[in-house]
Amino acid sequence: MPLTTTGELITRARAAVTAFNVITLEHIEAVVTGAEAAGAPVVLQVSENAVKFRQGRLLPLARAAVVAAQQAAVPVALHLDHVQSDSLLRQAADAGFGSVMYDASRLPYAENLAATRAAVDWAHSQGLWIEGELGEIGGKGAHAPGARTDPAEARSFVAGSGVDALAVAIGSVHAMTTRTAALDHALLGRLAAALDVPLVLHGSSGVPDHELTAAVAGGITKVNVGTALNQAMTGAIREHLDARPEAVDPRGYLAEGREAMARTVERTLRLLTPS
Repeated sequence: MPLTTTGELITRARAAVTAFNVITLEHIEAVVTGAEAAGAPVVLQVSENAVKFRQGRLLPLARAAVVAAQQAAVPVALHLDHVQSDSLLRQAADAGFGSVMYDASRLPYAENLAATRAAVDWAHSQGLWIEGELGEIGGKGAHAPGARTDPAEARSFVAGSGVDALAVAIGSVHAMTTRTAALDHALLGRLAAALDVPLVLHGSSGVPDHELTAAVAGGITKVNVGTALNQAMTGAIREHLDARPEAVDPRGYLAEGREAMARTVERTLRLLTPS
């Protein structure tokens, strides 16, 4: 199927688009397999941290993702996630990505706005859809003073930066391994009323099912999932090797890890994508 873009998927979506962060070829294959099983579109995300893990080289993983997307039976988009490096940002279009999340949220508001505005100007000149972030989804923690996204500030940020979507801090936290996050749905309602761009939920692996579906109903239009895949893969590999301490062929345990991730993808998509 021809490669699509995150922006196109969100425009056509009846609810939310789900995006999964990938690190290895097995991640990519699992996301596509799970999406095909669910009959749902999906976004493959490569983060700056994943690029660092791949020895700083974007193209090997990106090329694999492009081919997997083109061979998929469902629409698949490629998204470059949590980019802080301008050098990496400028590789996005040539590597096959249709969208990018530029993350300057670590900076004070004025610096975040200026950096994001510059990134938006360049991205739009290349035909890229771009997501920004306001508030702190990691770092301080979801409940620290000043960590959550303020609706009035968000309105000014979107207008001043020109972003196509905004990642908002409403109570989720990156890299959670327990599904105990409680979202601030009242704040989400105020953000949805204040903004006219799609809202993105990061750190969704730590959010229970009922909280996720309520967030989508309340205005979240892109849901990012990463840690849940790594938990599924690591758990399956650990179980395989515990039962087979003599195993040395990685294909056996990687296959089980891939299958576990695919099941996680399918379950998540069936939860968040209307039939």
